[in-house]
Amino acid sequence: MDISVVIPNFNGENILRKNIPKVIEVLEDYVKESKKKVEIILVDDCSEDSSKKVIEDFITNSVNSEIKIKSFYNEKNYGFSSTINNGVKNADGEILILLNTDVIPKKGFIKPLLSHFTDEKVFAVGCMDESVENGSITLRGRGVGKWKRGFLVHSAGDLDKSDTLWVSGGSGAFNRKIWERLGGLNELYNPFYWEDIDLSYRALKSGYKVFFEKESVVRHEHETGTIKSKFSSFDVKKIAYRNQFMFVWENGDFTKIILNILFLPYHTVKALINYDKAFFLGLFKALIIFPKIVQSSSKNRKFFIRSDKDVTESIK
Repeated sequence: MDISVVIPNFNGENILRKNIPKVIEVLEDYVKESKKKVEIILVDDCSEDSSKKVIEDFITNSVNSEIKIKSFYNEKNYGFSSTINNGVKNADGEILILLNTDVIPKKGFIKPLLSHFTDEKVFAVGCMDESVENGSITLRGRGVGKWKRGFLVHSAGDLDKSDTLWVSGGSGAFNRKIWERLGGLNELYNPFYWEDIDLSYRALKSGYKVFFEKESVVRHEHETGTIKSKFSSFDVKKIAYRNQFMFVWENGDFTKIILNILFLPYHTVKALINYDKAFFLGLFKALIIFPKIVQSSSKNRKFFIRSDKDVTESIK
């Protein structure tokens, strides 16, 4: 299976210089061993720094490499979902591997991922993240979730199990044919958060399989990522609230949407007590785009064959 590695970038010139050579080295080892074709697709989300020059330098210096590097540039700053979708649209590989610029794969990470795709119903496989957080490493990569008071509450799962509720959009592999059938990442979630959970959840409700592969290891240096360096904590929280509402309205069964409405007074009082202004702004922003959410949801729901209860209770 040929592979396209899609890497989004925004104002990441220093991270690109540091990490892309390491990514190339790991991919070259895989190509030498497997004799398969691998390409890197760098998609810049209208950076304001010197990212474009850094990317073009990589392309110039890789003319003798077995890894083909392609670059694409958004005309304006759209956000994560649009940037990834742009890269996928220009990809040639059967399997898509998505890597954030702050993610460094370890040697041999590809083969364990690919072993799952012999099953044509497998949509995505996630990596084991060695997540660098406040100077220490936490192992992540498998997710579980449950519906509580009108929302899907997600959390880290047992790393010894192979099923997962979602695969991270920053360190995972995806079946391109299924990706295209599902429509890729929902760009209403721009600029970030919940888009990868949304896509995996839609795949699960549509009858596809999503796995976690602990033998495929990446190092994720969150401290240098774009979100923390470019957005205030308030803005991040506001966007997360908006997208959390959107996820329910997009994907929830009728009963889950009703519960979301019924529990709104509870969450409103809670937010008032905690002076949580981000909650109200997030809800307001979700309501503004409600017609777009309904339109998007109606398109996605035609593939659903499983209930919310069936999906969440099957992954513990």
